[in-house]
Amino acid sequence: MDIQLDRIDRHILKCLQVDNRISNQALAEEVGLSPPACLRRVKQLREQGIIMADVAIVNPRALGKVLNIIVEVEMIRDSIDVHDMFMRKMQDATEVTQCYQVTGDIDFVLVIMVPDMEAYEAFARRDLASDPNLRKFRSLISLRRNKFTTEVDVDHL
Repeated sequence: MDIQLDRIDRHILKCLQVDNRISNQALAEEVGLSPPACLRRVKQLREQGIIMADVAIVNPRALGKVLNIIVEVEMIRDSIDVHDMFMRKMQDATEVTQCYQVTGDIDFVLVIMVPDMEAYEAFARRDLASDPNLRKFRSLISLRRNKFTTEVDVDHL
């Protein structure tokens, strides 16, 4: 993807990452465009796939999801079909909020969000320990979330 963003596009993205409910009028004023020109730019950023979604970020603690667990997963063998099968399984697991296929000694890093250790144990038994293609997994329980952001740095492109 080789898309060139100018200063105004980057400014629009910065503003929308902080508050995507900002009105087009307010956004246009903030970035120095007319409202129709601003709307065209935002529409183009969506069409190009730069803006992937407009979502609400929910406070997991408010809904009882108080444990964040990072899980390192090592598969039995490096095989596309084994990896694809595991990724599909993780897509379906509601406890998994992020799944990364990585390089090095491990194959996947998962971010799990659950209300308690019993829920994690149920997930681990159902989706990890029972997988015949999984060699081992290691759980890292987060004591505290020191930083969390969904913002992408658009200043240093």
